[in-house]
Amino acid sequence: MIGRKSEVKYLQSLRNEEEPQFVAVYGRRRIGKTYLIRESFDYEFTFQHTGICNKEKKSSESQKQAQLDKFAESLSEAGFICDSPLTSWREAFAGLKEVVRRSRKKKKVIFIDELSWMDTKDSGLITELENFWNGWATARKEKDVILIVCASATYWMMDNIVNDKGGLHNRLTGHIHLKPFTLKECEDYLVSRKIQFNRHQIIQCYMIMGGVPYYWSLLKKGRSLPQNIDELFFSENAPLQKEYDNLYRALFRRPEQYIRIIEALASVNQGISREEICKKTGISSSGDLSRKLKELEDCGFIRKYVPFGYKEKKGIFQLIDNYTLFYLRFLKSNTYDEHFWQLQTGNPTINAWSGVAFERVCLEHIAQIKYALGISGVHTDVNAWQCKADPEKGLLGSQIDLLVVRKDQVINVCEMKYSESEYVVNAAFDKAMKRKISDFRLATGTKHAIYPTLITTYGIAETPYAEELQAVITGENLFV
Repeated sequence: MIGRKSEVKYLQSLRNEEEPQFVAVYGRRRIGKTYLIRESFDYEFTFQHTGICNKEKKSSESQKQAQLDKFAESLSEAGFICDSPLTSWREAFAGLKEVVRRSRKKKKVIFIDELSWMDTKDSGLITELENFWNGWATARKEKDVILIVCASATYWMMDNIVNDKGGLHNRLTGHIHLKPFTLKECEDYLVSRKIQFNRHQIIQCYMIMGGVPYYWSLLKKGRSLPQNIDELFFSENAPLQKEYDNLYRALFRRPEQYIRIIEALASVNQGISREEICKKTGISSSGDLSRKLKELEDCGFIRKYVPFGYKEKKGIFQLIDNYTLFYLRFLKSNTYDEHFWQLQTGNPTINAWSGVAFERVCLEHIAQIKYALGISGVHTDVNAWQCKADPEKGLLGSQIDLLVVRKDQVINVCEMKYSESEYVVNAAFDKAMKRKISDFRLATGTKHAIYPTLITTYGIAETPYAEELQAVITGENLFV
């Protein structure tokens, strides 16, 4: 298995614990949660079940019955035949108890996947899950139950399982938030598949697909990166062409407003405030909007950052999901020319997107950037900063997309520049960097030393202006 070493070690250690174990695994769709769990337990489960995605047109009662019927099938596969159709989750978990009782395995490993889909309106699922765990599994003299629950709806898992205030409060013995692959893990995965991309091509691919393992599994060896992208996104019936709608509909029961928020954020590269989101979407500022923003953040589609020196209420929301950004730029209104991507060399739209997408890659590799700066062990705050022009205060107006504020009294002001060759640090770059640093010092009054820092794909060409940089981080440094 590529990566996931600590996660596999933890899951495999559960069999050696003397007490019952209840573990939640969550992370965005296609990230490899199911594969991780099945591989870690060598596909040996006392009981395993996967919830089914609900169809919006069905009534809540019909959805509940469909989930129960599917659960009955899983009970049957585990050796328990229901005498009649299940009518409640109480009956369903009664059947699960019987499966556990009949099992002769030393540890009874129960794996319930896509738990959030099973929780239809007024179904009573969570109450019966609480009763199963609190009133039965933990009360068994044998102490032999290992319960693994999993879902792609990260926000649902956080609210209903991880941070539950009811019967499951503090009942978890552990949880895993499965993250996307890093660039290095993507490289290792390609090597295992005998696909030969150089590191610059891997960065380009990450700019499009992020670190979602399933997307990378669709790449084919013997084809160039542009050929692969055309086949995956732009050819007729391309496998990732409809992923956008499927992605949000699988996570959110009413995805329309979530998509409006996402598309509003996609329209401004540096991110926008809550107030601006309301203006662009027509969604009123309310607790419901706060919940939706938190859900999108929990699922890894957006990030919220508070610009340096500002208070929480001045937070900025920014789209960071690579696939979503790519889809909205190139697929939403595309006629799907099967050679679209191969013909885009030098296109200004591509160049503009490349700069934004590379910034997203950098933001997803902060640990690698810190390592390259030699400050892995130094406490840091990572955020961004901006100010409007204000002649009275001497401010020219600046936007800094990445600030690394260090405990050792240094701030790295980072510029992220995508380039197909060595980046040329010229007079214009030097002037812009000095303007940003001047605005930052003047507006914040910081006493920290400020290090102008460049992150770019191939490093820099030697120019007099390049000597002003305190640190240069290359694409190679992101593969740690």
